[in-house]
Amino acid sequence: MSGTTKKRDGHGRLGSVLSGLAVAVGCLLFLGGFAGAALLYRPYTVPTGSMAPTFEGGSKLLAQRVDGDEIRRGDVVVFKDPLWGDATMVKRVVAVGGDTVACCGDDGRLTVNGTPIEEPYLRPGPDGTVRASTEDFNATVPEDSLFLLGDDRASSLDSRTHLEDAAQGSVPRSTVVARVDAVAWPLSGGRVERPASFAALPGGTSTPGPLTPLLTAIATGAALIFAGAAYGPLANRLGARRKPAGEKVKA
Repeated sequence: MSGTTKKRDGHGRLGSVLSGLAVAVGCLLFLGGFAGAALLYRPYTVPTGSMAPTFEGGSKLLAQRVDGDEIRRGDVVVFKDPLWGDATMVKRVVAVGGDTVACCGDDGRLTVNGTPIEEPYLRPGPDGTVRASTEDFNATVPEDSLFLLGDDRASSLDSRTHLEDAAQGSVPRSTVVARVDAVAWPLSGGRVERPASFAALPGGTSTPGPLTPLLTAIATGAALIFAGAAYGPLANRLGARRKPAGEKVKA
């Protein structure tokens, strides 16, 4: 065997090892990311337009399974409260236990403990102005509870509808089953941002879930699997083309 052939065979063996390693690592990343996403996240469909324009009716959401104690102001949560009916609902948390939430100030904004809240996700009314609620209200949130509003304040049936209840429209934290992290469909939805105005209040806002690292692991794993699997056929074809005339290709 000539020195050139030995060198070529050595490169071939190294390439095979590297391609196998790429496939193995890719499988670990792909399956690990997929398993992590399946364990930590659940898909939900928005049943109505009460969260428009943030989510239109029929939107597909990815929501992280969390404990109610992890919820902060500004989070969009999935919950089910028997007092609100049997349906699973999606609303935004605007106040937590101990807060006094009211609307509306002279500028039409919601206030939490007297602090006006900027809500960029609200849709302007017919006159072009933004008002945080179609009717005025004032409520004190009980401990371990959450005050919830839909982003479409003109149509949403939310905590304002239940103000006459003993909890003044609030629901227990224990009713929360997940926190929305992203819109899976339509694809233009993307991540659900935490409103900056709530970050200035005590307790701040929640940190984003691990969806981005998990999706990155899945995409990277798929790319490594594809690249590793494609290496062998490509290397064989290139090697066959470079064989000197008259030299037999080993089976």
